[in-house]
Formats: sequence, structure tokens, C-alpha cells
Amino acid sequence: MEPAHRAGPTGSALSPQAVGLVALLLTVAIWAAFALSARALSTSTLLPADAALLRFGVPLVVLAPALWRRRRRLAAVRPGPALKIVCGAGVPFFLAAMYGGSLTSAAFVGAIVPGMVPLFVSALMVAGGKSAPRGTQSAGLALIVAGVAALVWRYTAALDADVLLGAGTLLVASGLWALYTVGLREVDLDPVGSIGLLCLPSFAVVALLVLTGVLPTGIAHAAGSDIALFLVVQGLGVGLCAGLLYAFAIRRLGPERSSVVGSLSPVAVVLLAVPLLDESPTLPVLIGVPLITLGVALANRRPRTRTEVSADA
Repeated sequence: MEPAHRAGPTGSALSPQAVGLVALLLTVAIWAAFALSARALSTSTLLPADAALLRFGVPLVVLAPALWRRRRRLAAVRPGPALKIVCGAGVPFFLAAMYGGSLTSAAFVGAIVPGMVPLFVSALMVAGGKSAPRGTQSAGLALIVAGVAALVWRYTAALDADVLLGAGTLLVASGLWALYTVGLREVDLDPVGSIGLLCLPSFAVVALLVLTGVLPTGIAHAAGSDIALFLVVQGLGVGLCAGLLYAFAIRRLGPERSSVVGSLSPVAVVLLAVPLLDESPTLPVLIGVPLITLGVALANRRPRTRTEVSADA
């Protein structure tokens, strides 16, 4: 990347900031694809366990040599942080996000799961003895709550039990992801090691549940197109590329700018769901998603001396 550092305004090479922005925009697209695939699973020939096997298994295959070189550092991770990571982004999170998406819409997944993370992270930090949110962060958290309320109000008034159950399950998924965010801060691993710490036990748990019949599987009879879609989106995209690209973007742009641009994920989900899933944005979506997006952006505008809230999903 040396040429990028030397390139001036008229040079042909991209600046480090431009490269970081490209990496971040690719990450946002992958997050949006995750939300879309969560909704698409309800009409797929794959079952949630099949999607989970692809999600956690593909990164292990691709990163196997690198993970083997990091085996001692992985084994040295303390049980507490490891449990936060495995529960927060592993099987419980994945199944909650997939189930919640099957009962709601891609817009709900894209808005609630990443949108509520700053609120849950702030609650965990306050519970752990950290200072309470203030200033623009407090305003951002309030906007997030208002946005989620706008999303579900219509279904609360109409007593749509399925959508309310789905929204509640997505809130659980968001809380789990916040636990994962906190756990990542407590481990001394690079992005590749963090992916291994998450995927190794998660794949083992899913495989055990499938082999014992606790989770049904239909991958042997699934359509090849569905397998290819989830392999690319969940395995290569979410499981491998998103983690690496986001870590790279943070190093290039810094956490604040990365979080603000990352807040565009709910908007991207709504826009992509129209042509890909034939979802028409409802009035609650048109009100709630912008509120959540603005709230996430404000919630991540912390002074550099304070711990920043991560909004990635």
C-alpha cells in the first residue's frame, strides 16, 4: 500500500482514506445482504441449520492454515470474553436473526439488529461501571428508540402477533451482537483470530445439533442455487469478508467515521429489498429507518477519549 501513501491529488493511486471508504462501503453492502438473506431464508429450500453450517463452516475452510498458526493465541483467550463472542455472534445470534427475519421483513432486520446495538452496548457499559451516555450520544439513543417504536407501532395497534414476535426476536439478536461487541474489546486477537474464535465453536455446536437431530437439516435436498447464494452471502460475505473489511476500514478511517458510514446499512437494506424481495416500504419503515440511521450516526459521535459504541452487524 506504499504507492497509495505517496500519491498526490493528481496521482492515479487511491489515497488510504479512499481505500478505507471502499472497504467500508463493501462492508455495508455485505451487512445489507445479510439482512436480505435472513428474510429470503423463509422461502428458501435451506433450513436455518443449513445456513448456519455454511455461515460458520466456510470461513474455517478458507482460513484453516492461518487459524492453525494462531492456535496458541486462540487457546489462551479467557473463557468469559470467549463466551461473549461465541454467544453474541454465534449460533444464538444467527438463529435469532434468521427466525426474526422470517416473521418480519428485510427492513426490520436491517434496522433493528444493527440499529439497537449502540443502545444495548451503552447499557452493558453502564452496568459494568462506565459513565452514562451524554450529549449527542444520548440524543442518538433516543432517536433509535423512537425509530424502533415507529417500526412496530402499527403492528402493536393491530396486534399482529407474528410481526411482534419477529421484532422481539430481532431485539434479542441485537442484544446478543452488543455482547459480541463488548467481548471483542476484551480479547487480544487480530481479525482472522477473532473470526476463528467465533466460527470454530459455533460450527461445532451446529454440527452437533444437526447430528443429534435437535436441528433439522435439508441441505441434501436443497436447490443448488440456494446453496450457492447462502455460501456466497453468509459464508464468504458475512463470515469472512465483512469482519476483515470492517477491521481494515477502521484502521484507515478511524472508528467514528466508520460507524457513521456504517449507519447507512438500514437504508441500503430498504432500497435493495424493493427489487430483490419485492418488498414495498411502508410508512412505518419510511419513518423508522431514517430515525434509526440518524440515531446510530449520533450515538457513535463520542469524544476520542471515550470508548466508542460499535454499530456493525
